[in-house]
Amino acid sequence: MTDQSGMWAQRIRSLRTAHGWSQVEAAERMRTHTSDQLPESSNLVRRWKAWELGENKPSSYYQSIIAATLGTVTASLFPPVDRTQSGLEILSATGMDTLEIVSRLNASAVNDATIDGLRITVDRLCSDYASTSAADLILEGRQWLRRITELQEQRLSFRQRREALELAGWLALLVGCLEYDLGDRRAAEATRKAALTLGQEVDSPGIIGWAFEMRAWFALTSGDYRAVLAATEAGRAASGSHSVSVQLIAQEAKAWARMGKRDEMLGTLETGRQVLDSLPYPENTDNHFVVDPAKFDFYAMDCLRHIGEDRLARELAEEVIRVGTDFNGRKKSPMRIAEAQVTLGVAAAREGDLEQALARGRQALSGDRKSLPSLAMVARDLEAVLKDRYEDEPEAREYLGELRNIQGPSGGW
Repeated sequence: MTDQSGMWAQRIRSLRTAHGWSQVEAAERMRTHTSDQLPESSNLVRRWKAWELGENKPSSYYQSIIAATLGTVTASLFPPVDRTQSGLEILSATGMDTLEIVSRLNASAVNDATIDGLRITVDRLCSDYASTSAADLILEGRQWLRRITELQEQRLSFRQRREALELAGWLALLVGCLEYDLGDRRAAEATRKAALTLGQEVDSPGIIGWAFEMRAWFALTSGDYRAVLAATEAGRAASGSHSVSVQLIAQEAKAWARMGKRDEMLGTLETGRQVLDSLPYPENTDNHFVVDPAKFDFYAMDCLRHIGEDRLARELAEEVIRVGTDFNGRKKSPMRIAEAQVTLGVAAAREGDLEQALARGRQALSGDRKSLPSLAMVARDLEAVLKDRYEDEPEAREYLGELRNIQGPSGGW
């Protein structure tokens, strides 16, 4: 068994086990996810057993059915080969480095290569969101946003002006996210509105959709779940077929989970899974404003943890940590990993393992790169179970005090 086959085979086996199904049950459940006539039961079970052993990798036809059966996205279970994103180099793509781009902007010597350089720069900044210090990245993001804004005063063609405005819209979204991560909600909302205006000016479904997604995110972390539903509905109407629709659907599912609407949550998650499964695999999965297949497991993990489906939530949390860590052990997605650690902590606490719950909880708080409102929101699940079951334990009370430090005196942030 190769390492690659071992990974998808292991995930098929572990997800099936997390659902609590036998191999026979899992194979039979495949029939509910296709209108086609599948082989007889004995043949289908033999195939499933072979897949779990890493033998006879499923065809693309069966891959989508297996993923749907297990409740995940096809490209998350069977990632495309050799699609590792190494990042775009400005120099090799445009013949200019960052200094020359800035010099051209200052000298009003803007040509198509300069615009291309700006586009790659914005893509790089958005790709740095997951792992770069928010305090550092926001400074660089604001500098480039100012440069692109000042570019409007120069003599540009209609196309160049439109492209510059669109790039400013994406940068405004990034800066707004960073402001919110750092706890400055007022600034984040003002920047979000600026991004929405830019998106409307250039008629960009992506920018408009993400502006509504930010509104949904702000509402979700504040506990205003009806506002989440309103924002996601408006965002989906405005974004059309852009991949942001999946992120909007995920925020809706999280709101349903927190409202105690299990059926609505499950139905919304399945809608998001189907939409994401229908989209082409993205070119740059590192860009914050690109919804990659691995994100679906992250969305589902949050929802399942909140409604108490600990076995499945734990399995997805382990996958989030695996995918978010490179072969050197570096955390590529520290914020996703932090939320996965909280999920593992919640599962441990519900099973009576306080020591493991606190260890996971402290790991979640220890990272340098964190989104304070998002971390505070998911930590409330761990806080609730600790208060319910372990409030008299000194170690639990100490950790609850640490949580209050990130949540603020009102339990928010």
